[in-house]
Amino acid sequence: PWRASGMSVDECSGSFFSGISIVKETGMNNDKTANKGVFDAEVISNHQIRGCYYRLDMQLDAKGSDFFRDVTPGQFLELDLSGVSVPNIADIPNSLRDSSQRSVLLRRPFSFSDVSVTRSAKGICTRVQILYCVLGAGSVRMSNLKCGDIVSVLGPLGNGFLIPDGLSQAVIIGGGMGSPPILHLADYLKQYHPDCQIACFVGAKSCEDFPFTLLMDNERGFVLEEFERIRVPAQTATDDGSAGYRGFVTDLVRHWLKENKTALDSTVIFGCGPEAMLAATAQLAKEFQLPCQVSMERMMACGIGLCQSCAVEVGDAKKYHLCCKDGPVFNADEVVWQID
Repeated sequence: PWRASGMSVDECSGSFFSGISIVKETGMNNDKTANKGVFDAEVISNHQIRGCYYRLDMQLDAKGSDFFRDVTPGQFLELDLSGVSVPNIADIPNSLRDSSQRSVLLRRPFSFSDVSVTRSAKGICTRVQILYCVLGAGSVRMSNLKCGDIVSVLGPLGNGFLIPDGLSQAVIIGGGMGSPPILHLADYLKQYHPDCQIACFVGAKSCEDFPFTLLMDNERGFVLEEFERIRVPAQTATDDGSAGYRGFVTDLVRHWLKENKTALDSTVIFGCGPEAMLAATAQLAKEFQLPCQVSMERMMACGIGLCQSCAVEVGDAKKYHLCCKDGPVFNADEVVWQID
């Protein structure tokens, strides 16, 4: 699917937006005004985690650094990859060698796995990190980015997770390539809400399907290095039992909630991943009477609300919101879930 959750997205958001003017909007986080524009970003590193999974680090230019310094977890950006060359044919997976030759006309949306801001006498410097999976023509080109390359960035876009005052417990759930924003959220809470207790859970089909670096711990088995680094260990679940709990990550969370006391008035569930997982997360929140925010995934062709392609049904009267503009984060109890 085309989405902005962390997954490598193909055929989204047109490069014809390169001349967009800077605008302001308000959304779910209505106490903040989100500025967005088109900026240059320099590639710092483009590291292959394993197989089709990569980690891209970029530094925004001076103006972009100022705009991106207050990014909240759940927001996203869009990359113009139309000018990036295709890798050598030997470096392209066999299954993508034909499709990778297609022209890349549209931008690709990606959420953040990390945002870091440093200040010096020269001003503000903002670096962003995204995790992606090589799946098509755009992401094949993306894997060919080298240190020093310049990429056009549109953003910051959308509305991220809303952190309520008095939050004492955050239950964070991620699934597959939907997991990168929860890494950003976990680190954000660690830095800016140090009194909040964080319980983090990440699910995938198998241990090879985590978009993170796997390490082996003698006592815990496989652990996710990126979460260990920020001192927020993530409990894992896999469909095949190859890492952590055998089964759905939402079932793992259900067991945890039954065994651990949570304050109903100061606990929030946050989720990001495939829609079936998010629907199960919404049901889990309803079962335990906990508020829940989810980062939705939809086809996105512009990222700024013009094309109307990313509608999310909400409420009881066939009402729709746009995932790119009103979301991608929504209150779970407002979404009309389409899962059978």
